[in-house]
Amino acid sequence: MSELITAELVDLDLSAETKEAAARSLAERMAALGRVTDLAGFLADVAAREAQMPTGLDGGIGIPHCRSAHVTEPTLAFGRSAAGIDFGAADGPADLVFLIAAPAGGDADHLSILSTLARHLMDEEFTGALRAADDPAAAAALIRGDEPEAASVPAATAEADPAPEETSPPAAPFRIVAVTSCPTGIAHTYMAAEALAKAGKEAGVELVVETQGSAGFERLDPEVVAAADGVIFAHDVEVRDRARFAGKPTVDVGVKAGVNRPAELIAEVREKAVRGDTTAPAAAGSAPMDRDGEAGDGFATRLRKWLMTGVSYMVPFVAAGGLLIALGFAIGGYGIDKAPSVAEHFVWTEAASWAALLFQIGGVAFGFLVPVLAGFIAYGMADRPGLVPGFVGGAIALTVNAGFLGGLIAGLIAGAVVMAVQRVAVPPALRGIMPVVVIPLLSSAVVGFLMFLVVGKPIAALQKALTDWLSGLSGANAVILGVILGLMMTFDLGGPLNKVAYAFAVGGLANPNDGSLKVMAAAMAAGMVPPLAMALATTVRGKLFTRTERENGKAAWVLGASFITEGAIPFAAADPLRVIPSAMAGGAVTGALSMAFGCTLRAPHGGVFVVPLIGQPLLYLVAVLAGTAVTAALVILLKGLRKPAAPEVAAGPAQAPAENTPVAV
Repeated sequence: MSELITAELVDLDLSAETKEAAARSLAERMAALGRVTDLAGFLADVAAREAQMPTGLDGGIGIPHCRSAHVTEPTLAFGRSAAGIDFGAADGPADLVFLIAAPAGGDADHLSILSTLARHLMDEEFTGALRAADDPAAAAALIRGDEPEAASVPAATAEADPAPEETSPPAAPFRIVAVTSCPTGIAHTYMAAEALAKAGKEAGVELVVETQGSAGFERLDPEVVAAADGVIFAHDVEVRDRARFAGKPTVDVGVKAGVNRPAELIAEVREKAVRGDTTAPAAAGSAPMDRDGEAGDGFATRLRKWLMTGVSYMVPFVAAGGLLIALGFAIGGYGIDKAPSVAEHFVWTEAASWAALLFQIGGVAFGFLVPVLAGFIAYGMADRPGLVPGFVGGAIALTVNAGFLGGLIAGLIAGAVVMAVQRVAVPPALRGIMPVVVIPLLSSAVVGFLMFLVVGKPIAALQKALTDWLSGLSGANAVILGVILGLMMTFDLGGPLNKVAYAFAVGGLANPNDGSLKVMAAAMAAGMVPPLAMALATTVRGKLFTRTERENGKAAWVLGASFITEGAIPFAAADPLRVIPSAMAGGAVTGALSMAFGCTLRAPHGGVFVVPLIGQPLLYLVAVLAGTAVTAALVILLKGLRKPAAPEVAAGPAQAPAENTPVAV
């Protein structure tokens, strides 16, 4: 195993002006050493992590990082910028930039080294030594811990230990337990832990942190948890075994708050303890989709997050079940849905039996769509206690034929009921059984009553009316719906509107008819257009795009053909005013043509790979190609009206080695 960082991975005169350029410059050093196998793919993973949450920290530090399948071994590159680079920190640009690359299956030892670095970044002596370093080898040794400066970092902490003895702490100090975690579990997890520990020492409280990071985690001693006077959750992913902390004053924030304002969090949990506020960790407001929201988020924003939670968990069932059903039709024909159960009749040598097996497995997976949608909408609202009533409500929606709409309403009802139950004050003796017994019992009974006897039948009638309307679509009405679907699928490239249109189309597959199959075909066709168009535009007029965009264009061919609309996001992020309207125009053309041609689709995903399962396949491809051509032409036209992009000049000798770097194709 190579060293985590070497002199070749250090740039003490980083000239990049943006965080994207900084990541590329440092990543190119990794690629030159063979530690990154696909530069474009790795940078896409870095950008995806950056999109989740800015990686800038107070004190002039930027830590772009990710786990990626394109990384061969844990690697760290360091750059020092004289001008500073904006990584989204509240106090301004970063002059110290650390690019952390971990393999998808990174080993615990190296991840522990990365976590140690993350802790050291909170020490001013360590960062000061890096700012003063004048030799790449010395800087690399400092980061590795080979030099006295790095070794002194933990010593500095140790030297500070006697301080509390001189301040005569109280006989019974306030005790806090904390849990920190971030999506990748590499940097913010450990930085938040270190910041909280230091703030706790300064505040004279006993604070113990459990880091739930990529290197695994050691569970806090149950006695320590039981003796704690308060709890701090600084996390962006779900806290594992959260029920351990039930019944204690709790502050629940994102991991970055733990890094940037630990003293405030300690003060807040102490105030809650004084007030006797012992809200359980699973209480309303701590739902997973609310943790990264702003305090002023309105109901519409919160509702969108809840619905997207349900849709995101439903999509894997859609892909697995829908594609298995489509394969069953492809092998056994459209009469395969009338085949007997394979549990009773299966002939190993008959293709029809295998087709029936695929179809029936897919049907079982598809049967989970509505319960999973409802269950995880409720989960997004009320965390784990929402799962049971949500799944129950979704299952009842299927029982009363309320379908996709019924599941959506059931999830919202279940989440609301659980949130209402959680607001009821209960004696301390009952708090331990609330999430396990009381909340599931009461919420399931209420949701079941409402779905069976109050709202289920009206929703079922509405669902039937919608199904009948789709079945009768023809002519101008179908074309207008195709335009609307095309606009929604391409407006935010995989965002909320795209997901709403896609969920609407997939919901119709649960009870397929000619109209719902046309809707599915139009939605997928429009969703393929943006990445295909960007790929075509970068091929036809490459000079209008930066080198990074041209590399992304090569990958966009495959992404678009596979119906992954998100393949166009890098282009839209760089130039939204030209790319997004162009994508919408092409999507509207494709959606309208697909509807006008009467194309149908039984598979919920797959792009060109499920063309044999499409009704009117040749006309379907014509619709996709037409929209792709429209979008590409508009992008080229709009970009041609502006002055040539300056970044092309920068792609000179200093960046020449990257031309030989493998890219995704």
